[in-house]
Amino acid sequence: MKKILVYLKSYKKECVLAPLFKLLEATFELFVPLVVAAIVDTGITGGDRGYILRMCCVMILLGVIGLACSVTAQYFSARAAVGFSTRLRRELFAHIQSLSFTELDQAGTSTMITRMTNDVNQVQSGVNLVLRLFMRSPFIVFGAMVMAFTIDVKAAMIFVVTIPLLSVVVFGVMLISIPLYRRVQNALDLVLGKTRENLTGARVIRAFHREDEEIDDFERRNVALNGLQRFVGKLSGLMNPLTFVIINMAIVVLIYVGGVQVDTGVITQGEVVALANYMSQILVELVKLANLIITVTKAVACGNRIGQMLEIQSSQEDGKEAFVSQMRQTAREKVPVSKKRPGSGDTSSAGQDSREDYIVFDHAGLMYAGSSVPALTDLNLRVKRGQTIGVIGGTGSGKSSFVHLIPRFYDTTAGAVRIGGRDVKDYRMEGLRRHIGIVMQKAVLFHGSIRENLQWGNENATEEELWTALDTAQARNVVEGKTLGLDEPVGQGGGNFSGGQRQRLTIARALVRRPDILILDDSASALDYATDAALRKAIRNMSGDMTVFIVSQRTSSIRYADQIVVLDEGKMVGLGTHEELLESCHVYREIYESQYRKEGA
Repeated sequence: MKKILVYLKSYKKECVLAPLFKLLEATFELFVPLVVAAIVDTGITGGDRGYILRMCCVMILLGVIGLACSVTAQYFSARAAVGFSTRLRRELFAHIQSLSFTELDQAGTSTMITRMTNDVNQVQSGVNLVLRLFMRSPFIVFGAMVMAFTIDVKAAMIFVVTIPLLSVVVFGVMLISIPLYRRVQNALDLVLGKTRENLTGARVIRAFHREDEEIDDFERRNVALNGLQRFVGKLSGLMNPLTFVIINMAIVVLIYVGGVQVDTGVITQGEVVALANYMSQILVELVKLANLIITVTKAVACGNRIGQMLEIQSSQEDGKEAFVSQMRQTAREKVPVSKKRPGSGDTSSAGQDSREDYIVFDHAGLMYAGSSVPALTDLNLRVKRGQTIGVIGGTGSGKSSFVHLIPRFYDTTAGAVRIGGRDVKDYRMEGLRRHIGIVMQKAVLFHGSIRENLQWGNENATEEELWTALDTAQARNVVEGKTLGLDEPVGQGGGNFSGGQRQRLTIARALVRRPDILILDDSASALDYATDAALRKAIRNMSGDMTVFIVSQRTSSIRYADQIVVLDEGKMVGLGTHEELLESCHVYREIYESQYRKEGA
């Protein structure tokens, strides 16, 4: 919790003024019982209506001044709480954005969403109430006790016994509630995670007719959350009745003792009324304090959860070297491919020429956090600038993991990946990724327009550059078929476009950047063979020495690549051209023959 309170530093003035005005309001409130006592003892006993009227005006004045102080305190506390939560939410979002894929995978999307929304809102409410009531309630409680001592010491001893007893009840409930509220928030994470999973996978659930099973699973988690909330609610609900019982018993004793003191002439009737008012004030303030404690308990639990998220450090350290583009804005030169068979003593890239190696995988390996089996093992590959590299393999063979090492989505746990002679870990990630265009397996478009989505690749791209990228991605007809063209609205996630249209638009978005390295991670799976072929041909004909990695399940998509990497269970089992691999790699041959009939079959 201490970690997140630093974001209140910018609101020091508000954090001082809000409690200060609340204390002023409380001070005026403590004078009210004395005014009532004066009305009873002097005005009513003496029948002086003028005095009663004057004292009533004094009470009204105290009320108006108290209201003004209360409104002012509320303004400053709200300003501090809202500003604090805004900064906290912004810093939390920025921190999450700085984490590597490893930490994001471990934390989970639903957990991060809960921290950003519900937890921050709970902390905001806690800060608001603390600034308004945390000092006011104790001030009135102990102030009322002090004022009671000024009236009568014997009667005031009832306050001395009552207040500690109430404190035991209030803080006892708080100490028990804090860990339980933490469990409630964890259960809420599970419910939100299940909700998100069902909403994103609604089509799959309906396709397999799993609605009833998912409803039952959600109901089970929801019931568990409900049970926890009800238990904590019952425990917290004990606070108000217990405090009311204690206070009312104290008032009964106070009236009895006061009555005896009046009979003996020690105190007046007005002073007994004042003592009862002070005890009532304590009751009201302790009820407020009890509710405050419940809110603060939730806020502390949520604040600790946010603090835990902020304490997560990225496993990746940013490099210091600037990435220098090596693109040559000339017609692409095809790289002559050597005929050396993979595995014949040289695992350097097929395709040796006079140019230096641009991308090198040097015994690279990857093991995901929490996994006991490496995802990639001992990968050796040398890629010349301007080459096209095909990556193929069975499901789960590590194709995506392989290309994710290039932009440092994940860092190698063994060996190294080098670009331009330097380890990718030496480059500043922003500069490195600025020169890499990657199209993920799942085509994601963002809410806005087609133009805005394309300009993610280059915010300064001209109209001509946008249309050139669309032409290359075979997406011109997609845009021209829309009424507003480039300004056509895009729904959340691109839901108003088909799967193939989304894929082509995401490819165009990557091409707008004109990257040094283009990675197509099975991004043409929804395209027909003719469109896929036209796309690959257009990319080959682009100007500049762009190095292209094509991950695909189709041998037709990578058939004409300069080199083809064949992966099986995270290991490179083949490297070469299409013709070479048909002869030397049984894994590649099996994939090819499963897609094309053998001659005579």
